[in-house]
This record gives sequence, C-alpha cells and structure tokens, in this order.
Amino acid sequence: ELIIGDRQTGKTAIAIDTILNQKEMNSKGSSSSETLYCVYVAIGQKRSTVAQLVQILSEGNALDYSILVAATASDPAPLQFIAPYSGCAMGEYFRDNGMHALIIYDDLSKQAVAYRQMSLLLRRPPGREAFPGDVFYLHSRLLERAAKRSDQTGAGSLTALPVIETQAGDVSAYIPTNVISITDGQICLETELFYRGIRPAINVGLSVSRVGSAAQLKAMKQVCGSLKLELAQYPEVA
Repeated sequence: ELIIGDRQTGKTAIAIDTILNQKEMNSKGSSSSETLYCVYVAIGQKRSTVAQLVQILSEGNALDYSILVAATASDPAPLQFIAPYSGCAMGEYFRDNGMHALIIYDDLSKQAVAYRQMSLLLRRPPGREAFPGDVFYLHSRLLERAAKRSDQTGAGSLTALPVIETQAGDVSAYIPTNVISITDGQICLETELFYRGIRPAINVGLSVSRVGSAAQLKAMKQVCGSLKLELAQYPEVA
C-alpha cells in the first residue's frame, strides 16, 4: 500500500504509527512466527530526522522488533540507491524463515533522484524528467519482493509500505504514477486537510485499495461500508 502526499503532510507519521501499533500484538505473541518484525528504511533524510525517529521508537519500546536502515542526505547517491534493497534483504530473511515482516521505504522519490544522479554521471541517455529509461524496473523489482509464501514453503510474509513525495499534490507525475501502478492501492494525503487540522490528512476520494474489504474483520466491514462514501461526500456539503 503506497503512502503518497506532499512534503510535511504526515506520511512518516503514518509509517511510524504502524510500527508502534505492532507493540501490543507482538507482546501477545508467544513465538517468533507470531511476531511482526518491522524494517524502516530512511532514504535521503536528514540525520536529525532519523535520530528523532529512533528516539520515538525507543520511547515506544518498539526497537525490540524493529530494524532501521538509514542512507541519509549526507550519504553518497549509490548508498541512497542501494539502501532499500539492503532493507528488503533483511525483511526477506524473516519471510523465508516462516516469520512475518513489514518494510517501510521512506521515501522512494529520493531513491529515484539518487538513481537519476548516478545514471547522468554514467552518461546514460535520459528520458522523461531526466530519469533513465529503466526507472520503472528500479521500483518494480523492489516492491515485487514483498510477498506471501505458501504453507508448503513456511507461510512467511513480507508487507511493503512505500512512501512517495509529490510536488504540489501532483499524483500524475512520472515517479508517482509508476509506483501507483505497482502497488495494491494508495493512501493519499492532502496539504489542505492537514492545515485544517484533519489528521491524518487522508483524501478518502483519491485513496483506494485493491485488497479492500477482503482484509477487514466482519464488524469493520459493516461499519466502513457507508462511512467511506459519507467521508467522500462531506467536502461537497461542508
């Protein structure tokens, strides 16, 4: 599920809340197969931001089941490019050994920019928005590694929550449309909602899920059946 939105709209907050929310479930788990391990990959962020995230996870006692991979803004472009693959390899260890893992890529826009920088220095022919022609493959080969294994092969799973930063709410730009087409749905965050105090600032009309109600509890299905429509209609009458 893609988390997409402009800068400072609460994308990282949703991702970190997801990790913190696993604490209660993990504390009930009696074995490693019942624990959800979380991998957070910080790409191109400031070191101070990464330090704040570590502090939040530490205060929430979430570091016991979490891994942080950081390629900060001060690191070279090749490190920012390869960091998501390193984090994914760690998540695959849990998946392939019958355990469950969640991986968050925050964010893949910066990885694409790092890859563009490398490609231009290597004098590869630029394409749309100066990105190289294989930038779609860059993200598809990464996100398609998030999978559920069959019962015969251990029944492990790896869930990915990629993050994409948009410019002025433009979800039709090159990288956002690429990643939207790969993922099973998206959570769209809107700057206007954020500044109106509606947080998380999710635009219900633009946010979709291909999995949808198939993953919900029966009680949740009944509650959410008409709720999404009401939330989508609210801006028209507000």
